[in-house]
Amino acid sequence: MLPVAFQPPAKQHITGCILAGGRGSRMGGVDKGLQLFRGQTLVQRAIERLQAQVNSVMVNANRHAAQYALHGVPVFADTDHGFKGPLAGFLTGLQHCDTEWLVTVPCDSPFFPLDLVEKLAATAAQSKALIVMAQAEEPTPDGHQEWRLQPVFCLMHRQLASSLHAHIQSGGFKITEWAKQHSMAICPFTGAPGQLPPFANANTAEELQHLQSLA
Repeated sequence: MLPVAFQPPAKQHITGCILAGGRGSRMGGVDKGLQLFRGQTLVQRAIERLQAQVNSVMVNANRHAAQYALHGVPVFADTDHGFKGPLAGFLTGLQHCDTEWLVTVPCDSPFFPLDLVEKLAATAAQSKALIVMAQAEEPTPDGHQEWRLQPVFCLMHRQLASSLHAHIQSGGFKITEWAKQHSMAICPFTGAPGQLPPFANANTAEELQHLQSLA
């Protein structure tokens, strides 16, 4: 269901939420957002890339709140017990969002597009969707390219908070499973030849080191 008066998302109507609430299990249990990349923490890099695209930025983190707070933005833990995955971060963001729209990005994708929010918002305006997710081409093991959804790069309307809370309470944890219950649109992103995929991320220490070597 659309808002009573659907307003195309503009920068001043969008809050950014950086998802840093995971356990970092594949990185040895470290707090990924606080790992260094090019001499700054991954979360600081995400803040800098996102701040110019939105009205304000917050961080969703379930540990080391004081260290995250040193980056100068509000920090919020998951509302109902931590470490329930990205959907819990979505809900936390929606519950603390002062604007009509929320956009989420993970802390471990240091090259996400500087026009990410602009393109997601344009797709929302064109399709009148309440949820817009990014999609990008990524290499396959056999050297081909295939389009893959990037659901943690998501623009959503804050009226969805109650729906998301109910979905999580019922045991749901898949982003797309929840999103498909509403008007949803996909926004494609393409990278220039020879460049990194726009949403390349680091799940392990080796992947983080690899990204640093390519930067």
